[in-house]
Formats: sequence, C-alpha cells, structure tokens
Amino acid sequence: MIQSRILVIDDEELITRSLKQHLEQEGYEVLTAGDGEKGLEKFMTESPDLIILDLNMPGMSGMETLESMKKVKKDVTVIIITAHGDIETAVSAIKLGASDFVEKPFELDRMSIMVKKSMETVQLKKEVTYLREEKYCTYSFSNVIGESPGMKDVLKLSQKIAASDANTILIQGESGTGKSLLARTIHYHSARAQEPFVEVTCTAIPEALIESELFGHEKGAFTDAKNAKKGLFEVANGGTIYLDEIGDIQMSTQAKLLRALEERTFKKVGGLRDIRVNVRVVATTNKKDLEEAVRAGNFRADLYYRLKVFPIYIQPLRERKEDIMPLAMHYITTFNREFKKNVKGISQGARKHLLDYPWFGNARELRNVIERVCILEDTDVIYPEHLPTEIIKHIDIKSDNNNGSINIPCEGISLKNVEKDLIAQALQKSGGNQTKAAKLLEITRDTLRYKMQKYGFL
Repeated sequence: MIQSRILVIDDEELITRSLKQHLEQEGYEVLTAGDGEKGLEKFMTESPDLIILDLNMPGMSGMETLESMKKVKKDVTVIIITAHGDIETAVSAIKLGASDFVEKPFELDRMSIMVKKSMETVQLKKEVTYLREEKYCTYSFSNVIGESPGMKDVLKLSQKIAASDANTILIQGESGTGKSLLARTIHYHSARAQEPFVEVTCTAIPEALIESELFGHEKGAFTDAKNAKKGLFEVANGGTIYLDEIGDIQMSTQAKLLRALEERTFKKVGGLRDIRVNVRVVATTNKKDLEEAVRAGNFRADLYYRLKVFPIYIQPLRERKEDIMPLAMHYITTFNREFKKNVKGISQGARKHLLDYPWFGNARELRNVIERVCILEDTDVIYPEHLPTEIIKHIDIKSDNNNGSINIPCEGISLKNVEKDLIAQALQKSGGNQTKAAKLLEITRDTLRYKMQKYGFL
C-alpha cells in the first residue's frame, strides 16, 4: 500500500520533529523543511499529498509560500499553522485556498484529526482526477474510428466545435452510427469537460413528465409534486445536456425548450422565477425524421433551425465501407482485452462478407457481431463460418418479372433472413423513412417497427 506523503514546513524544529514522529506512527510518510524556500523546493521535487505550513517564518513567509504553491498546483491541500491571535491572517490564507488552520500551541491528536479529514479530501480529488482522465481517454477523438472522407470531415468539424463556444449542436444520423459517442467526445474535449454531462432519452420520458424532468417543478405544482425538484437543465449548468431523439418532444414543450435555448432562462413547472443557466445543448435525431416532422407541422420550424446552428451528419455505415474493417479491428482489440482473447485478424473470406453486408444496424450491429464471435469462438483468425448466418447468406433478393415472387435456390433459403433482408432493402430505398418503407412492403408502420425491433434495426 502506498503511503500518503506529508510535507511539514515550520522554522521551529521542535514542531517539525514532533509532527514527523507523531504522523509517522500513524502510517504517513513525513518530510520536513525549516523555511519557505526549502519547503517550496521539496514541494516541487517530492510531490507531497498534504502540506502543513506555518504562516510566521523568517525569509519567505507562509503566505508567500502558499501563493507560490498555488501557482504550481492550484488544488494543493494545505493546513495552516498560525500564532494565537493571528486569525485574520489565517482567514486570508483560507481565502487563498488553504483547507484548514490550527492555532499554536496545538494538541497532536487534534492535528491527527485534521490530517485525516484533509487526506480524505485529497483521496477524493485523486479519484475525481482519475475518473476525468478515464473519461477523457474513453471519449477520445482517436476512438471515433473513421477512414472514409465523410467521417474525417465529421471528426474535423467536431474538434472545431468542441474547442469553440458553440452552445447548440445537432447530430443527425441513423440509429447505431455513433451519435452518442460523438456527443460525449465533444463534451470531454471541451472547456466544459469538468462539468456535468447529463443525458436525456426523450423517448423514455412520458409526455406528461418531460417538461418537469427538463425544467424541474415547484412543490405543489401538480398532484405528486410533494417537494421542489431541480430540472435536468439546472443539473447540467456549466456542462452539457444531451437530448437524444429530440424529435419525440411534444409541441407543448418545444416552445419552452426554444426559450431555454435562445435566452438561457426558463421557469420551473408552477414557478414564477426565471432560472438562468449556462449549458451546451447537444441534440440528436435520425437524419430525415426532424425535417419531415417540420413539414408535417409536428415540430416547430424555429426550434429546428435554432438547433441546427452547428449541424453534424454521420453517414450510415453502408455508405462508408472504408470504415467497416477499421471498426471491426478496433472492436477486436477492445474485446481481446475485455475477454482475454487473442484474435489477430479477419480472413479474406470473412472480410468479403463483412464488406458486402448492408449493416442497417450500423456500427452498433457490427460491434455486436464482433463481440459475439470473440465470446463464442476460440480462434486467432475470424473465418466466414464464425460469422452469423444472416451475414453469410445475405443476398440481394430480386422479384421475378416484377410479380413479387421470389425464386428459392436449390440449397434452400431462410424465411427469417428473407424477411430481414426485405425490410433492410425497404429502409434503404426509403432513406430510412419508416412510413415509406412500410408502404413498399404493404404493411402498417406499427408492424414494420415490430419487425425492425425483432431483427435488431431499432
């Protein structure tokens, strides 16, 4: 177990020796310095977790030492030792960033309690830093795989947007193209990275509750409002709020959302006071749905154009086949590490099947296929026989003389695969429009959605 390191800076040798002996008995590693200059030097070279600093020292004073440390490491944790009656100076040190102070003479047991409390804060800071670094690495632009010209343009634009002050971003693309990954990557590479990232799945919130969830409510605003509640916009203040499938927000809420975007203010349900927030809004939707909703009068045109200040469109995987193999190899690396496998590559035969398949579930479907192979197969190379049946037997089904009949090959054919393939083709021909795809298949939209969910298109 790594010992926590404490640096004691005091010109009184009796105090430094006593603290060193006492704190070492409690399991800490203790360094000492007799003046501010030597203390600052050890601070720079030894990286202590906690500083115990006397304010009244000859030469460089404690306040000067604290100021110098804060310039090097803003979040350094410092306990101040001050002479009796010098509270005003101690308060100034607290304002400068010291975590606590103790007056001389002090009891060693009291100092132990203060050190333990400060070390808990230090540990919490370390954990927060670790989590932030982990998020930064997980949601790195290098993890958004794209060799195609379209994806390179998306990454270039996204990096510019992340570094900018852009407050409203609209990411469009089919389900499974990576809209959520891109939204998080933009957040964790922006100046807002240390602030909250709040995800709102608009389809998962009942219509009656969406306004309350987004903007909060006051006590007694409606029957079940027994207490006041912050909305997600308020929770995300300073950071990013991610509105997934924004096209499902009802017209009644859209006007309030438009005001929140334009004026950065809103009222809670049942509230009278304006609440001002500073949030970046990243909204996502399927490419066609929102435009059609505007034309149909189901989505406010002014809200649509407000969201579209910085539009990003992610092409479906079938339109950027250059990305299929890099993505597949990326997923292999990921699952090798996760499942302790040693898959090294993909055979030419399997590559051909992967490149020929239309991937209507996009990158998400490809990821699921690679995950399944890595879990089920004990191989160092992926061959065609390791791939799911629907990928191996994928064919372009053509009608016979336009009469709607299908020729069954001599070796037979899977009815399930035929149905799945017909649905995929209908979605492709309709540009992802479910209503048009249902008409092409001569079924209802509800039936189509049921089958899309059944075959993993949703």
